[in-house]
Amino acid sequence: MNNKKYYPTALALYLAYFIHGIGVSILGQYKQNFAGVWGAKTLANGTFDVSVVLAVIAALGLGRLIGYPFAGPVSDKLGRRVSGLIGIVFYIAYFVGIIIAPNMYVAYIFALIGGAANSFLDTCITPSCLEIFVDSGDAANMFTKFSISLGQLLLPFGIGFVSASHMSYKTIFIVTAILLVIDGILIATMPFPPMNNNAKGKPKEKRMKFTVTSIALICIGFTCTSTFQLWLNCNQELGKLYGLANLGQIQSYYAVGSMLAVLITAALVKGFLKPVRVLVLYPLISTIMLIIIYFIQTPTICLIGGFVIGFTAAGGVLQLVTSTANAMFPANKGKITSIVMIASSIANYVILNIASVITKSGGANGPKYVVLFNAVITIIGVLLSVFVNRQYAKYAIEQ
Repeated sequence: MNNKKYYPTALALYLAYFIHGIGVSILGQYKQNFAGVWGAKTLANGTFDVSVVLAVIAALGLGRLIGYPFAGPVSDKLGRRVSGLIGIVFYIAYFVGIIIAPNMYVAYIFALIGGAANSFLDTCITPSCLEIFVDSGDAANMFTKFSISLGQLLLPFGIGFVSASHMSYKTIFIVTAILLVIDGILIATMPFPPMNNNAKGKPKEKRMKFTVTSIALICIGFTCTSTFQLWLNCNQELGKLYGLANLGQIQSYYAVGSMLAVLITAALVKGFLKPVRVLVLYPLISTIMLIIIYFIQTPTICLIGGFVIGFTAAGGVLQLVTSTANAMFPANKGKITSIVMIASSIANYVILNIASVITKSGGANGPKYVVLFNAVITIIGVLLSVFVNRQYAKYAIEQ
């Protein structure tokens, strides 16, 4: 099969993830704006209590959690294209709805829709990329993260341009909604490869049989998501506490780190480094960095931390977890992607809600306590990864 004819389709799918990168980051960059619109309490220092916005951001994870049980079967039974188009429509509703929401309750509903959009896109894009790039599945799936990181990297520049031009903070939401409409048209008209074209045997004869190893791998989807989501949504408060003048710099360093990680790690896993080894190495480095950030309270450490966390936590670990799980269940790629992402969604919802409570109850040192909490979650991920590495070779032999 000549897969080159599907490369334009892959670009359209990567564009969807580029926009998704903006979607998962933009609320965190406009917390004060939305807190004011949604009637948040004014603090003693004159700023708004952003815990209400963190709760809405957490709803993105709950929406993903609700969407995945439906998204996986839709992808495997009705096709990747159908799943992708549903995701595009839901995401348009999110970007438009969140800027017209009069309070956090309405915003919460639209965040649920945005989370569901993410679930349908995941079960379209991840299996599709594995089916388009049959011989380079791990690297191709990691480039979905590159697309997300590119969106996160360019977002601060977009925010700066909007601010300098005295335009409304709603501008970026409107522009991304328009881009989604264009991308939806591309996905609706471009060809998709046959499903499960890299599965051995007849897909319908394959049943999903879970082992302790595969369950541990799914749990890593929870821990690795917790690491980068906690940092992504709470770094500005930490930067302010540590005296950083330009808080947007953390986001830029984070995005650069994650993009470099994708390029470097994709080359490594395509060459000589097994993906399961990365699942130990990167979270371990993240843990060490978080501990350093907790004890060294300087503006510079926030920037270094942003780069390192971006590289080791947001640089494709979740994508490698997903592609490794897909290798375990090659005839059920949509379903196993859903299951891994359900674990990721639980992390997004539960962990960010806990972060909201820690931020609110921790007072001035709340951001530091979030970093410490992040380190604890990440080291659990390291322990799970060590177990998976020990068992994975045995699993491969048995299969």
